[in-house]
Amino acid sequence: MSTTEPEFGQTERPDLLSVADAKAMSLTEMTNLFKDHINPGQLHFMKLLGFHKVKIESASGMYYTDQNGRKILDFFGGFGSLAFGHNHPRIIAARKEFQDEDRHEIAIAFMSQYASALAKNLAAIAPGDLDMVFLGSSGSEAMEAAIKVAERAAGPKRPKIVYAENSFHGKTKGVLSLTDSELYRGEFALTGNTIKVPFGDIEAIRLAFESDPEIGVIVLETIQGGGGIIEAPVEFWLELRALCDEYGVLWIADEVQCGMGRSGKFFAFEHAGVQPDVTALAKSLGAGKTAMAAMIASRKVYMKAYGTPKTAMIHAQATFGGIGEACVTAIEGLNVMYDEDLLGNTEEVGGYLIERLNGLKDKYPQIIKDVRGRGFMVGLEFQDFSQTLPALLRPMVGLLDDKLKGSLSGFVGAELLRDHDVLVAFTEYNRNVIRLEPPLICGREHVDAFITALDAVLGRGIVRIVRDFIGSQTKK
Repeated sequence: MSTTEPEFGQTERPDLLSVADAKAMSLTEMTNLFKDHINPGQLHFMKLLGFHKVKIESASGMYYTDQNGRKILDFFGGFGSLAFGHNHPRIIAARKEFQDEDRHEIAIAFMSQYASALAKNLAAIAPGDLDMVFLGSSGSEAMEAAIKVAERAAGPKRPKIVYAENSFHGKTKGVLSLTDSELYRGEFALTGNTIKVPFGDIEAIRLAFESDPEIGVIVLETIQGGGGIIEAPVEFWLELRALCDEYGVLWIADEVQCGMGRSGKFFAFEHAGVQPDVTALAKSLGAGKTAMAAMIASRKVYMKAYGTPKTAMIHAQATFGGIGEACVTAIEGLNVMYDEDLLGNTEEVGGYLIERLNGLKDKYPQIIKDVRGRGFMVGLEFQDFSQTLPALLRPMVGLLDDKLKGSLSGFVGAELLRDHDVLVAFTEYNRNVIRLEPPLICGREHVDAFITALDAVLGRGIVRIVRDFIGSQTKK
């Protein structure tokens, strides 16, 4: 960098890295910058799992490619953000065409044909009268919009909101009040108009509705992701819809993670044949190439909240809500989903994944406690650590089970990546659960490769798994 003094009126240039500098960055440089400028505490956990040794150079379809040319099978899927896999060619082409033609990105003063087309497509996909769309950039933003439209429609005399135990709805201040995590709440001052009930407990909800006429809204993930891939039975959703109708409560279905086809249907609530009053999408709506989210409300709810010129701007699109290239990306993604029948593939191959996992559960009952989920939103729960050991050791080690929660899933996840080139995810609340959310393009051959790798790891036995993990930590 030049050390000469800038001329009068000339701004001094800071020491900036270029795009080429970023691409050429070494692992050591990446680690140091992450520690210095992003999150030094998070780096500790990345080192435990061996993730700090990987620099991703490219990605395509079901695979990442690292600095050594190693292909890593992606069964993590960015917490459900990669329905179409990495760099789907049709989505890349749609974005390139948009760029090459110098089309407009930000349409605040003017209407956007791309935002309008995306909203129309989402309304066409959503059931019933879920046809009023708010576009944003993240799941938290979409859920904030959902809470606000429902609270406005419920009215000032019914400000209370019911949410579920082990819920995750986002980390921004509003939806953090509905996220059941002491860690994420972090002693922030949150809203006090909330009531917590057990997930899937219709009688607890009935009692809450009966006892508190100020309840106007209930918000639930259709499938709890952070809670460990937890579902409620079809009967629960049918009764919930009836209860909401009886008491005039608005139901928000959070589909940020379980929507966009991940369950085998576009919306997970469609498995029960019911319709919420408001829902939210994000993650894969951006087709793995952009940040895109949407709140979709019934026309009745939306018009009650924002249906007049006087109220229309209370929660209108933000600066980047409906940005052109992001909308084009989402439009093309939705078309790819139906053109390639990714919903059918998810139902069929997702069922095969669960079948193969249950086979491992039968083979390793002392290690695998449960397999649950549907489509490509699957939870693999390991036993508490003491239960994997000989009976003589269980009482003594059982005293440490709570402190050891998540250790086995971490050991297995680290070994899958290190020795078998497979990436998996974990869950926020039940740390014994490995979360499997591969792209919806996943084929049987990818499932077979994953199962073979997992079988090889579990087949080593607990002592060997622990010993290998400890050994890997000494080779940092």
